[in-house]
Amino acid sequence: MISSPRAAPPAEGSICLADGQRTWTRSALDAEVQLFAERLTVQGSRVLATLLDNSAAWVVADLAAAQAGVVHVPLPAFFTPLQIAHALRSAGVDSLLTSREAAASWPSAAGLPIDLAQQPLVLVQLSAQSVAMPTGTAKITYTSGTTGHPKGVCLSSEAMQRVVDGLRQAMAPLAIGRHLCALPYSVLLENMAGLLAPLAHGTTCITLPMREIGLTGASGFDAARFQSVVAQHRPHSVILLPQMLRAWTAQLMQAGQRAPDSLKFVAVGGAAVGARLILAARAVGIPAYEGYGLSEGASVQTLNLPGADRPGSAGRALPHTRLRVAADGEIEIAGSLFSGYLGDVAPASEWWPSGDLGEVDADGYLHLRGRKKHVLITAYGRNVSPEWVETALRSEHAIAQAVVFGEAQPALSAVLWPVLADATDASLQAAVDSANAGLPDYARVQHWVRASDPFDAASGLATANGRPQRATIWQRHANALGTRSQRTAIHHLALR
Repeated sequence: MISSPRAAPPAEGSICLADGQRTWTRSALDAEVQLFAERLTVQGSRVLATLLDNSAAWVVADLAAAQAGVVHVPLPAFFTPLQIAHALRSAGVDSLLTSREAAASWPSAAGLPIDLAQQPLVLVQLSAQSVAMPTGTAKITYTSGTTGHPKGVCLSSEAMQRVVDGLRQAMAPLAIGRHLCALPYSVLLENMAGLLAPLAHGTTCITLPMREIGLTGASGFDAARFQSVVAQHRPHSVILLPQMLRAWTAQLMQAGQRAPDSLKFVAVGGAAVGARLILAARAVGIPAYEGYGLSEGASVQTLNLPGADRPGSAGRALPHTRLRVAADGEIEIAGSLFSGYLGDVAPASEWWPSGDLGEVDADGYLHLRGRKKHVLITAYGRNVSPEWVETALRSEHAIAQAVVFGEAQPALSAVLWPVLADATDASLQAAVDSANAGLPDYARVQHWVRASDPFDAASGLATANGRPQRATIWQRHANALGTRSQRTAIHHLALR
């Protein structure tokens, strides 16, 4: 069971947690965890959901749930009300920890005021029926997917502990003393690699509200604000999504600045990154290293590291991971697998098909080639993964977002959103030409249009966690793209 992990003494004195105003020693944090775990036990909680910003209170709730044997359901703040309602109902949540403002959304439920880690919150008691879930479920993480009904991935304490132990072993040589938590704790990547593993190692975790970091919603990011926060707190490590790294790199380049020299390691995951962005980030002082993982594997599976680094790859398998590639090119993983999906008591198999295409080179580095279900077939019969081409496009400094089409078409086309709103068509064309130069002829973009809006949840062109809504993007830009066989392409996208 993962509960207030102990390892070597924290690198920064006895401080294990800091929020910019207050600090917690290991013993102080453990005392908070013990008190809340006892409260959950006394009131008979079985499933606890948290709907909170990053804070010491979130950390206490996560560790206390594990200690009390209560299933924890972290809810992302960027979920819609419908998605939140679905998660609460499908997981059989009987206790909800949230802010006093958010608690008003459940006026008919009993709300008990509670101070947790010096933060005033409300513990809402919900009517819930017991829900079937795989044996040993300790945490349910929801993937927002492409619909309004997120899927619950059930994780056991044992699987999560294997990831924590694997990360501790791999990261130990870096001597990380301070980690800045830059992603929501409700995102499994930060929960595992940015909180539980650092705490177990004795690292001081700096926990700040997301707006203070510069992150709003699922896709709004103020890179200048983030630079000032990193300069102020001087962490040794941070975890970023590719778009955050892209924006931060561009901001530093435009301002003629460099990242603070306190940084030793910046892990980047959540989507393909590409060698050009990694190298551009390093040129402005960001020690960026790409990794790969998935919720079904309890987060991180592979990672580039100093001394074991191949830009353009997703790194080598971490100690808790086994990798293999199926005959059709699909990556399969083993070693720290989830217990199953919520609502399905069937256990996961020993090897899990990731849905990602790729290859492992002779030195053990994983190279991603896109999603298996997104492969399109051109009019010339060529199979092309759009993510492969999109990664090449986004590696160009002028392009922030790209979605590629070409099903049943003689050539590929793309919808682009620039890094700078006033970017000229000529600069975007130059970026496309540069990306095309590194691609085979059948994977080159022959026609592109500027997107009507950024790809985010507010515009309806992406899901809450930033995945592009391909069918919607196509429908809004079909006339501008001017391609033939539009009905065929829309039907093909709808089937995904």
